[in-house]
Amino acid sequence: MAIATARTVVLDAPDPVALAGFYAQIIGGEVKDNGEGWVDLEGASETLLSFQAAPGLVPPAWPSAEHSQQFHLDFTVADLDAAEKEVLRIGAVALDAEDRERSFRVYRDPAGHPFCLCAC
Repeated sequence: MAIATARTVVLDAPDPVALAGFYAQIIGGEVKDNGEGWVDLEGASETLLSFQAAPGLVPPAWPSAEHSQQFHLDFTVADLDAAEKEVLRIGAVALDAEDRERSFRVYRDPAGHPFCLCAC
């Protein structure tokens, strides 16, 4: 028996509105800012993404055992090359995208969180 259901995935960010806007360009949805350092990305998918203000955020280093990621987001895309072009255009940075035969590529969002684009 489950104890709970997952409500949201929350990312820390120096600028939660800007980071929510970045992800809205990837998965859609509407940015809802409560004005107190908490932002939701609503209507994008079944899993709610939220963003909380963390002015002193130290982003993870990828890959790194000393400053490792705590988690990352995976996004399914129909065309890896086209999706890569778009995420780079909106501010992502490629971390591990050289292997064009692999079914996924790794990027960093503007706040430094790793995420993957995965072929469907």
